[in-house]
Amino acid sequence: MSGLTLERVSVRRGRVLVLQELSVRLPPGGIVGVVGPNGAGKSTLLLAVAGLLAHGGAVRWQGAPLGGRDIGFLPQAFAVRANLSVLECVLLGRREALGWRVAETEVTGAEAMLERFGLSHLAARPMTALSGGQQQLVLLAQRLLRNPRVLVLDEPTSALDLHHQLDVLRHLQRHARATGGLVLTALHDLTLAARFCDGLLLLAGGALVGQGTPAEVLTENRVGETYRISPEILQARDHCPVIVPH
Repeated sequence: MSGLTLERVSVRRGRVLVLQELSVRLPPGGIVGVVGPNGAGKSTLLLAVAGLLAHGGAVRWQGAPLGGRDIGFLPQAFAVRANLSVLECVLLGRREALGWRVAETEVTGAEAMLERFGLSHLAARPMTALSGGQQQLVLLAQRLLRNPRVLVLDEPTSALDLHHQLDVLRHLQRHARATGGLVLTALHDLTLAARFCDGLLLLAGGALVGQGTPAEVLTENRVGETYRISPEILQARDHCPVIVPH
């Protein structure tokens, strides 16, 4: 299975090439992390893949152009100001299937998704009454209810505490493996990326400087050069790398 293919994808802002031509093939059924320092081009790449930013080259899923209904996108900066309940917000993930009257099966599916994320007790609460971290969880549940082929996430754990960071990434792992889809996500925490991602794309200066498994990409030399630090790579009890910056 070909999965997600990027063919010479590039982005310009005026005359400046902010994302250099990038060609990769990412297999389905897993999580691919996009890592790199600030300004590396992570968000630019995700917006291009999601079809929200004009770009050169082609983005394909299983050999065909990636369409809007195939994509679930969650940006880094968000705020829900609409007068919606949590349940109503999650239901919007299925907006194409909703009519004037919402079928009971749709409501049941949204309630089950809230339960998966431990949010059932918030179902009737207004979105505007939630914390940033709670809104982030609700919006992620909304995207998963859509059951996209490619889920594109820009820092999905940025507003979450440690427990919810681990919980969300486990949910994403299970989603990708159960559906055969792909999760493409930007992550700043290299240790989380090493633990949960099947593959990594390392960007710097708008260019791809590393691709492979976390162990292949997150070496002391490469991390040190890219982030301008002196890292120490340790090993956790489960043998996953732990990146300690110095």
